[in-house]
Amino acid sequence: MRLGGRVSGAIEVLDDIETRRRPVADALKDWGLSHRFAGSGDRAAVGNIVYDALRMKLSHAWLMDSSSASALAHAVMFRQWGFTSETLNAQFEGDKFAPAPLDPACVAAFATRSLADAEPHIRGDIPEWIVASFSENFGDRWLIEAQALAARPSLDLRANTLRADREKVVRALADAHARPSAIARQGIRIPSGEGPSRLPNVTAELSFAKGWFEVQDEGSQIVADLVMAAEGEQILDYCAGGGGKTLALSATMNNKGQVHAYDTDRKRLAPIIERLRRAGTRNVQVHENAKSMTALTGKFDRVLVDAPCTGTGTWRRRPDTKWRLTQKNLDERVGQQKEALADAAHYVRPGGYLCYVTCSVLPEENQHQVADFVASGLGFEQVSALDGWNTLFGDKPVQPHSADGKSLTLSPATTDTDGFYFAMLRRGQ
Repeated sequence: MRLGGRVSGAIEVLDDIETRRRPVADALKDWGLSHRFAGSGDRAAVGNIVYDALRMKLSHAWLMDSSSASALAHAVMFRQWGFTSETLNAQFEGDKFAPAPLDPACVAAFATRSLADAEPHIRGDIPEWIVASFSENFGDRWLIEAQALAARPSLDLRANTLRADREKVVRALADAHARPSAIARQGIRIPSGEGPSRLPNVTAELSFAKGWFEVQDEGSQIVADLVMAAEGEQILDYCAGGGGKTLALSATMNNKGQVHAYDTDRKRLAPIIERLRRAGTRNVQVHENAKSMTALTGKFDRVLVDAPCTGTGTWRRRPDTKWRLTQKNLDERVGQQKEALADAAHYVRPGGYLCYVTCSVLPEENQHQVADFVASGLGFEQVSALDGWNTLFGDKPVQPHSADGKSLTLSPATTDTDGFYFAMLRRGQ
């Protein structure tokens, strides 16, 4: 396919997402199935246009004075892919699959408007109703933080030290331009690329089949490290999901001690078995229901609660969720987090630690949640998570954001990772 066909494909997908309120991944999958002549490069290019459009949906629409799918796709070409109206039209010339000409009013708007004149939430490409939360968390930096969440993310991997060291994995993925991450101790980064460039399918590599690495954002790796798990300890990953942090904890402990993985949603937990086998873990026990953990109440040195959240910290990777988020969604997540914290607290031994994590940057899910939990009278006090950061990463040139001086927030703007929150709580003796 030529560029015109790719832009047309993106317009089709964007229309589908808007009219049928569909997740972007589903819409792209269906487009690929109905356009089987499109090669992998074509599908990747269409996906890039769609994701670029959704990440910056508000500012694209404001500059074009239109939120139509065609306006958004053309804005991507103008703002992110380096085309002008003239050079893009030259690319489309003679291409029978190219989209219909862009409305001249959109062309005129783009030529005369300056984003500096737009409202702050438009410049930040976030829903207006959530600006207050960003401002509370980040202060005067909130707009910078919001804009960073609209950029393309890299592909991050974690070297599985139970199978291979980081240098070995980097060498194996040299053709993919892999390099060591800037912060995470076992992190590996593959740059995001520009325009139609596609990220490599690293899970098709033999080194992946051998268990040398896992796909995991650098921020996720960092918060798993901040649990400060040690060899011989008893650890509970209470909201384990697919097991990414369980695997990281097991490797950190060098297969010594025990990691217990549990999630209330058994379907989310299902992939963990194959991942554990491939990774070579021997110290992980998976629990499919809470009854199997009854005897473990009050036994764990550290309990990790990677709580269900709005996912605002992952908006670079899932930009469609940014525009579907509502106050009702946020309230539901806050309630689920309170329940998860209260339930997980029972498993912490006296003097042990409860580690609270979200992939959100909203204070309602983070600092407020921790403050309410400490005040609930369950016998926990908040201790500094920054001490752990300084121990593990104090030699790095970047520092995480901390709104309260104890917990920390990772973000694309601050640490060049997805957005994550981490707090550490200690149970009294």
